[in-house]
Amino acid sequence: MISKHISSKEGVYSNTAIRRGIDNTPGEYELQNMELLAKNVFEPLREYVGKPIKINSFYRSAELNSAIGGSSKSQHCQGRAIDIDDTYGHMSNADMYYWLKDNVDFDQMIWEFGTEENPNWVHISYIDGDSNRKRCLQAYKDENNKTKYKLI
Repeated sequence: MISKHISSKEGVYSNTAIRRGIDNTPGEYELQNMELLAKNVFEPLREYVGKPIKINSFYRSAELNSAIGGSSKSQHCQGRAIDIDDTYGHMSNADMYYWLKDNVDFDQMIWEFGTEENPNWVHISYIDGDSNRKRCLQAYKDENNKTKYKLI
C-alpha cells in the first residue's frame, strides 16, 4: 500500500503500459515520493470527500510517459504528481481543485481542460514543504491544437 486509500497496483496502473508491455514499476526514490504525495495531498482530500476518488495517473516510467506523449519534465516520472477525477460523482473536479488549493500544500496544480466551471481532471504535484510553489495553472489548446498553460 502506498497509503490508506491507494494500493500499489492503483499507483502504477496504466492501460497503455499493459497494452504495450511497458514496465511501470517505480524505484525506491519514486515510491518514497508517491508516499509523501499521498500522505500530504491525496489522503487529506480523500478524508474530506469521505468516498473514493478516481486516480487517472500517478507514477509513470519514462517509457510510459513517452508512449502517452507526456512532458519530458513530467513530475509523474518521479512519483511526484497525481491526476484525479471525480468519476464516482462524490465531489466535482472543480470542488476538489478549490478544496486542495485552500487546504493542502502542493507544488503545482493544473485545471486540466474542461470548461470554466469544471476541469476534465485535476493534476496536482508535491515535492516537500520547502520546495512547493503553490503554482496554479489552467491547461488549454491553442489554435494549432497544442497544449498550453496559463497561470490562474
